[in-house]
Amino acid sequence: MRKLATIQKIIDIQPIKDADRILCATVLGWHVVVRKDEFKVGDLCVYFEVDSLLPVVPEFEFLSSQGTKKSYTEGKEYEGYRLKTIRLKNQISQGLCQPLSILDGKKYPDDVRENPVYEWKEGMDVTPILNVVKWEPAIPANLAGQIKGFFPAFIPKTDETRLQTVPEVLHRYQYIPFYVTEKVDGTSCTIFFKDGELNVCSRNLNLKEDDNNTFWKVAKQLGLKEKLETIAPNIALQGELIGEGIQNNKLKITGQKILFFNAYDMDKGEYLSYDLFVNTCKKLEVETVPLVVKNYKLLDTVDEMVTFATRTSEINPEVLVEGIVLRPMTEMKDEDLGRLSFKVINPNFLLEYDE
Repeated sequence: MRKLATIQKIIDIQPIKDADRILCATVLGWHVVVRKDEFKVGDLCVYFEVDSLLPVVPEFEFLSSQGTKKSYTEGKEYEGYRLKTIRLKNQISQGLCQPLSILDGKKYPDDVRENPVYEWKEGMDVTPILNVVKWEPAIPANLAGQIKGFFPAFIPKTDETRLQTVPEVLHRYQYIPFYVTEKVDGTSCTIFFKDGELNVCSRNLNLKEDDNNTFWKVAKQLGLKEKLETIAPNIALQGELIGEGIQNNKLKITGQKILFFNAYDMDKGEYLSYDLFVNTCKKLEVETVPLVVKNYKLLDTVDEMVTFATRTSEINPEVLVEGIVLRPMTEMKDEDLGRLSFKVINPNFLLEYDE
């Protein structure tokens, strides 16, 4: 589960032009606007990532001017204050820093002690203590479908980690060649053939076959049951469903389609490396997400990588791209990420679409 609220160190503080009461703090690889004199370099704080949904409690009442949002996570409805990317005095701010005192009197849900005392250390996950969940929008009727079961445990889900959360990978893999693809703004889809049946999944659910469901419609249009059964029966395809009726169709395309970005070998329990992935998709006659560049060398800093990701879409050059995804040309494991794969989001996209 994603760590939305963690103990982190303030590693840098810089002034903001024409601002007297606020400063720009750096936490991990994130830039966050904080109040002047609230923190100093080296202080520990509670850092909340963007897309966190903070509960409606007195500690977060200062966020109430923006109103509350509802989130639908794992079948439950939550209401709270959503953290988005914002711009203050021309400074982009992503996330929220709060003093450790916000944890006073709170404890982990599974801690049976009446008044436990914790030694807060950098990197500790305090998401459950503060009742923070990830903001997830409501699923449109054309995508919801009928539930066949939960997302299969034998296939990894498709949630990428943002570079700002793991900035050390830039130095850890500075000599490894990567490939960079466009991060397409749509909704995640996983399709595989097993036990004589085609399975079509949304981000969290395995969906029953349904001609009115957009995931199933596109899968059938691609003829994936026959193709996977005969060409790649052990492969699960993962991609992004985009187009009309999906995420406001920011790319302005006609109809709907799936652009694939992963092929997972279910027998071996591993992803296919780039060249084999592309060849598999060619055999299956399916489209892949746009390639930005192959054999790419990682840049030195998070800010440089963000600048590289600030671009327009390869699909429609008239609109901003959501971001980029980076993976090594040959599949690798990382001590923090598991699979070596991460994304860099275009901040101008987030500001343009109020995300």
